Amino acid sequence: MASEDVSWSGRRTLVTGAGGFIGSTLTEYLVGLGADVRAFVRYNSRNDFGRLEQVSPEKLAEVDVFIGDLTNPEAVARAVEGCDAVVHLGALIPIPYSYVHPREYVEANVVATLNVLEAVRRFDVSRLVQVSSSEVYGTAQSVPIREDHPLNPQSPYAATKVAADQLALTYAYSFGAPVVLARPFNTFGPRQSARAVISSIISQALTRDVVEVGSTTPTRDFLYVEDTAAGLARCAATSGVEGETFNLATGGEISIAELLERVFALLGRQPRVEERPERRRPAASEVERLVGDAAKARRLLGWEPVVSLDDGLRATIEWVERSVDAFKPAIYNI
Repeated sequence: MASEDVSWSGRRTLVTGAGGFIGSTLTEYLVGLGADVRAFVRYNSRNDFGRLEQVSPEKLAEVDVFIGDLTNPEAVARAVEGCDAVVHLGALIPIPYSYVHPREYVEANVVATLNVLEAVRRFDVSRLVQVSSSEVYGTAQSVPIREDHPLNPQSPYAATKVAADQLALTYAYSFGAPVVLARPFNTFGPRQSARAVISSIISQALTRDVVEVGSTTPTRDFLYVEDTAAGLARCAATSGVEGETFNLATGGEISIAELLERVFALLGRQPRVEERPERRRPAASEVERLVGDAAKARRLLGWEPVVSLDDGLRATIEWVERSVDAFKPAIYNI
């Protein structure tokens, strides 16, 4: 059953991490389906809602914005109360930063997930979508990567995502929590910061004669953000899939070297590329190959990606061009 086949009208859905790139896109997508969305965003001294500020004013007016911190169990309980479904996107994501401050990742990704799980138990929520990451698989041991591929986290970030996922699944086994695990592969698109490779390449290529990257040999399966949002919505709405894990992927892979050429061709520019050691992960931590098998999502969720890589890159380029003054390189002090 596709998410579009479900009546979302009046269905209260909590999106954690709604101030982020994927979270804001999912929030906007669900409002478009008619859902009653509560958006959990983290408080900050700027009194803004992150990327949620870029949702159209008409749709944002329909969103119940909840400000708090996911590591605070009382705040999480208040946010979950009264919700039919929860899509748990809230997490600390930048992989390079996880080498510097791994404890923050345990708090943000594991402890916060525990708080969400406890609140879901308490308030009898009908569906929790635990949003994972393809990084939990590590470098592919077989391709395309299926959901039963061994878990081999190669960074502190990935380890905390494995821990959060396994904790969520144990709540399904132990307490009957209605958990569905979603594993998007490399999501990209408008609103993504320059910490991510595609936005970084585009923003550098628009403003500099040299584009700095880490390694150009790894391959990735890039999924456009609206396809990711549609997949997460179907994880939240499809009946009879509790306890299941779903890859959200295109099944195609492209190396960073090939990606650079694709972006440059679309921009009509040919800056020089420099591989910089300080932009690389530690050697044993680099995930060399990620390409996903989403056959299970097609079969059970009725989901498949519809946006091609080139179309997604064009949309991302248009957004970065409008926002390029706000881009700045990530600094992690590794």
